[in-house]
Amino acid sequence: MLAVAMLALGMGLGALIAAALYATELKRIATFLRTHNKHSNARVTAGTPAPGIHELASVINDGLEETSRERIEALRSQEEFQRDLSALSHDIRTPLTGAKGYLQLALDETDGDVRARHLDAAAARIDSTTELLDALFAYTKSTDPDLSLTPEVVEVETAIEQALLAHYPEFEARGWEPRVSCAVDTAIFADRDALTRIFDNLIVNALRHGANAPCVSVSNQDSTVCIEFANAIAPGVQIDAERLFDRFYQADSARSSSGSGLGLAIAANLAHAMDMEISAHIETGESGAPDSLVISLIGRNK
Repeated sequence: MLAVAMLALGMGLGALIAAALYATELKRIATFLRTHNKHSNARVTAGTPAPGIHELASVINDGLEETSRERIEALRSQEEFQRDLSALSHDIRTPLTGAKGYLQLALDETDGDVRARHLDAAAARIDSTTELLDALFAYTKSTDPDLSLTPEVVEVETAIEQALLAHYPEFEARGWEPRVSCAVDTAIFADRDALTRIFDNLIVNALRHGANAPCVSVSNQDSTVCIEFANAIAPGVQIDAERLFDRFYQADSARSSSGSGLGLAIAANLAHAMDMEISAHIETGESGAPDSLVISLIGRNK
């Protein structure tokens, strides 16, 4: 009987000691979390071999690691946004400063013909600024999570031809003749206006940065439609295909080329909003031919 009583007493004391150890350890961990500096790399340690404490410390440390990664990514994104904002500010300020200068010259000019040239130059720079602001508005709209889209069956060949015809004067001025190769009776399930905007942005990109007329091919692949825009890359131009759809990305690092660097980012946002895949890659030219930029858009067929 005494042995049983001693055993019960021992078990009770053991339980009290274990409870005290757990309470002490949990209090230590709670204090660490309460006073932990989010910029510190310090992590929770297990001060006792009590069951479950190591597992608890591991789970907490995993959470701290994830929080640290998210913080670093947020800082990186913020720095990138600041650089983009600085570049955008420069892109807006430059043509406005030029327009102001030409307007001042026009005010001081007595020759009617020269004054008209100054006013035309000022108007061109104001138009350039307006185009940039329009692109910025379109980009902001394309990132809206509440963007309203109305998917329907769209005949791909007709939509591409209409988009190309809208830029006929620009192709004619360059002596370019776009080529379209389309499978018979090919349609895609998409919002008509959003798809038209994607095609337009891809065409504008080819006109501004390509070395020849774009070649467009459309094919059916099982339950999907694959649309490819391809055009030769101008000599000396280096393109990072992985960054092509980034906001404000321009292959011209000096930002001396026309455009806002938003056209392909808008196209990507609209494509993703319609559950489409969009990608880009560089095809190496054969036998001395220039490399080509190929942008692919994949969506569901009808």
